[in-house]
Order: sequence, then structure tokens, then C-alpha cells
Amino acid sequence: MPARRIAVVDRDRCNPRKCGLECIKYCPEVRMGVEETIRLEDGLLVIDEELCTGCGICVKKCPFSAISVVNLPAPVEGEEVHRYGVNGFTLFRLPIVRPSKIVGLVGPNGVGKTTSISILSGRIKPNLGRVDDEPDWDEVIRHFRGSELQDYLKRLADGQIRVVNKPERIDKIPRVVKGRVIEVLEKVNERGVLDEAMDILGLGKLKDREVGGLSGGELQRLALAAAYVRDADVYVLDEPTNYLDVYQRMRAAKLIRRLQEDGKSVMLVEHDLAVLDYLSDYVHILYGEPGVYGVVSHPHSTREGINIFLDGYLPDDNVRFREEPISFLPRVGSPEISENPVVVYTNLEKRLNGFSLHVEEGEVYAGEVVVAVGPNGIGKTTFVRMLAGELSPDQGTVMTEGIKVSYKPQHVKPTYEGTVESLLRKVAGSSYSSPYFRAEVVKRLGIERLLDRYLDELSGGELQKVAIAACLGREADIYLIDEPSAFLDVEARFAAAKSIRRRIQGENKAVIVVEHDLLTIEAVADRIMVFSGQPGVEGHASRPMDPREGLNEFLKDVDVTFRRDPDTGRPRVNKPGSKMDQLARATGRYYP
Repeated sequence: MPARRIAVVDRDRCNPRKCGLECIKYCPEVRMGVEETIRLEDGLLVIDEELCTGCGICVKKCPFSAISVVNLPAPVEGEEVHRYGVNGFTLFRLPIVRPSKIVGLVGPNGVGKTTSISILSGRIKPNLGRVDDEPDWDEVIRHFRGSELQDYLKRLADGQIRVVNKPERIDKIPRVVKGRVIEVLEKVNERGVLDEAMDILGLGKLKDREVGGLSGGELQRLALAAAYVRDADVYVLDEPTNYLDVYQRMRAAKLIRRLQEDGKSVMLVEHDLAVLDYLSDYVHILYGEPGVYGVVSHPHSTREGINIFLDGYLPDDNVRFREEPISFLPRVGSPEISENPVVVYTNLEKRLNGFSLHVEEGEVYAGEVVVAVGPNGIGKTTFVRMLAGELSPDQGTVMTEGIKVSYKPQHVKPTYEGTVESLLRKVAGSSYSSPYFRAEVVKRLGIERLLDRYLDELSGGELQKVAIAACLGREADIYLIDEPSAFLDVEARFAAAKSIRRRIQGENKAVIVVEHDLLTIEAVADRIMVFSGQPGVEGHASRPMDPREGLNEFLKDVDVTFRRDPDTGRPRVNKPGSKMDQLARATGRYYP
């Protein structure tokens, strides 16, 4: 009978030479003479999972938070698919690739999405959890006998399936790809559909640009086009909407749909639930302990799967993987706001590098969150920088005299040389130890395990969480937060939204957020500013308005309609031409 307990040691954080090995000294089993329970082997800490009783003392004693000991859900016993070495991360089950279908994966970072797609792409051969005597392909295929995965893995092992991957880290593309955009795409245009891809993704203006000079959103569209024009049986798209605005996300979704129409199979990893819902035919939920173990659920219909994920309870395994469900309570008008605004600005004009921005006069009141929405390159960040004092308007006035501003920029870089804890202590001061900051920011954003890490060691998502925490930790009258959901998984996005709202409740403070994720926008917005115009040329920003009115105006411009799920209340994208889409357009209610 396989052990229900799993012990994981983070080799990058464990440092036996510095800690005094208190994890071993204080282990009750070791003190009782069972020396093999925790031991050093070739200078590395090893925990025997069969001897470990799961008391958790070693976890508490480790000064580097490098040890995790957890009990596994009973339904996954014996379903190990892959393990990264002794006391390493373990994946249970695999998603199923289905012919001519789009299969979505949803779950927090660190629970096996990348491992799953690496196995299904053929980059990793599953070891079935055996690190000492790894099985050959024949044994792996027999392990999955009777399932849909058996035939797929057999054909993958025999080289009969070709897989194309769109990587998650598109920021690394310039390191390995050189040349002009059109040259790069022509080299991989195996299906002869390059013109179609460039037209849908709007790459025409970029074709003569060097890859090394592209922005994040431009690199993302290049990566999508490069995957689309190649010929394969299965397309694995890892976070294809990162860096893209809402307009570009809908265009990317159209391109991905074309793959399905051409009879291709698609595996989609996506944190934007609206896009995942719009594209997927089936959904697998992934849950577990980040960095420790991950479990892939059985496939569900898209609506059912996303609703299960939001509820936090998986009936198949009888497991609650989140303490509380994620709920959507639609706002029905502007909130009650104070009589005195925190920030007032007149009509503003700003010209910058050939771009001109006009902002209608407005104000931001204490206790509210104003969200700026619109395409990339339309002036949202320019507006925020004017409020932050980084830019001065050419015409008009921003009245912020005597107002303290806390600003989180769009692009977060690890410029601070110390640890996460030292940074937060520095910016938050005495507030760092307050119950509010510890509970509503540090704990809610999941930063406890990062406190002793240096910023240059963090991933993009971890760095984003720390940047949000640092911004909210500063004592200020208005908080300016540019694209807080970038790099964050679904749960972290809603956690950040809740932290932002809790920061200003009952206090004489306000927040302006720049955001592209529509579900995050709904979760956080009290009022909305709509930015429109021609990206890179000229932009126009409206006054802050009611969120329903603002999103309705915005989605008309995007040309997409939404409805609400009857069970969760979450907004869902209508398929173009469907009855719900036609009804929404006829009534002029693009946003429910």
C-alpha cells in the first residue's frame, strides 16, 4: 500500500552547513533511534516517507522553509506519474489530449501544469514516481492501459505524434532568435498560413522589426504566430495571453480556434478565466501543494470545470483544495464615496515620443478603486505616471499637493539587493508587524515562504506579488498599481484584488489600477476609466464612470459580448453569432 505521506526538500533552499541540522536533531523518530527517518546523504537532506510520521517538527525547525511534509488525498494513491528525484515534486495523473479539441488546464502555479505539458510534449519521460529504477516506455504505456492516454503515449513514444510548443517565458525569445519578424516566421511557415496569422494578430506593422526590439506583447504575438504556422498534430500553448490587452486576447483566441477548425488538438494553459472559458472544450483542474505535489483532475465540461475550480471543492476526489470559494457579486452602481476627493485633475494633455494623450477632467475619491481599461499603447501608463509625478502634463493640472503617492510600475525589476522581508520592512516600517499587513497582504498573497529569499531569485509571479505588497505597504493617500495580474495565476489574481480593496476600506485612501483581465477588473473596480483611440498615435481617457456603464462602452469597442453564469455569477464570453450574443447586441448590453 503506497504511503499517503509525501516529504519534499527544496534543494535550492536547504543548506545543511548553515542551519545546524535542527530538523534531524529534533525529529522524534531520530531521537528514538530510527536514524534513517531523516539523514544526510552525499551532503543532501533525505527524508524516508515510510518512516516519517508527519509530526511536522522538522518543517517548523527549518530556518530556510525548505521542508514540506503533507498527507496526500486518498484517491491519488498509486497514481504517481512523475517525480523529480528523492523528496522532489510529484505529479499525480495526466491531462488527456483529445482529437480536434481544445483542452484547458487551470490551477495555481507550482502544481504541475508545466510538468504535465512537458510529458505530453515528449520532453519528459514519466518515471511513475520511481527515481531509482525508472521504467522504460513499454512499462509506462502498460501503466496507462485501458485509458485514453495509453494510445497517445504509445504514438508519442514511437514518434508518430508531432507536438509544437508555445513557451511560457516569451521574454527569453530574443536570446535564441535573431533577425526580423518576417524572416523568423517565414523560416517556420510549414502550413503556408503566414498571411492569415499576421492578419489576425496584427503583425503587419512589425514584420520589418528586429526580434530583439519587440515588447512583451509583440513577442507574445510573434510566438503565437510561429506556433500557428508550423505543422503538428498537437499544439501546446502555455499562457498565450500574457502581456496582451483585451483586444489582442480576442484576436489570439480567434487564431487558436482556427487550429481546432483545422482538426488540430490543443492543450491550453491559461490564467484568464474568460479566455479559458471561451476557448476550451474540456477542462482539467490541477490542485495540490505548490512545489510539493500536484494532482490532475479527471476532465470536465468547461462550464462545470471552471465552476468547480471557483468553488474550491472537487467532488471526484472528495477534496477541498481551497478554504473558501471565489465568488462574483456584480456591482449595481457607484459605491458610496466621501465628499472630498483624494486627487483632482483638470483636462490633461500629454505628448510623448510622437504619441498624444487627452484625459477628461475627473477626480478620485477616498475609499474607491478606479480601474483604467483599454488597449496597449493607448496612454494608461502615461496617465498613471502623471499622477505619480514621474511625468508632467503639457496642459492641465494634477492637484496632488500634500498627497503621498505609492506607485507599482508596469514592469517589475529586482533592483533591491536584499531579501523580501528586508524590503517589506523598509517600505512598510512599523506597519510591517501590524495584524492587517500580515493577514491581508503577506498571508493573502502567499509571501510567507518568500520572506528569506533574495529578489533576484524570484520568478516573475513571485516578484509581482512582492511588488504589490511593497506598494500596499507604503503609507500613502493614493495607490497607483499598473497591471497587478501579470504573471499571476487565477487564485493569486483574486487574492491581489482582495488585498487591494481591503487596503483602503474605512481609510481616507484611494487606488487606481491598470488592468486587462476582465474578471479581475470586475472583482476590484468601483469606477472605470475607458481609454480609446489609436494605439501609439493618440489616446483619449474618459472620466471615471459606473463600472457597468464603463465596461459596456469598452466591450462595444472590443466587439465582444458577455453573459453571467447562473450558478457563480461570473461573466462568460458569448460565442460570436450565438443567440446570447445576438440578444446582447440587440439590447446594447455587451456587459451584463
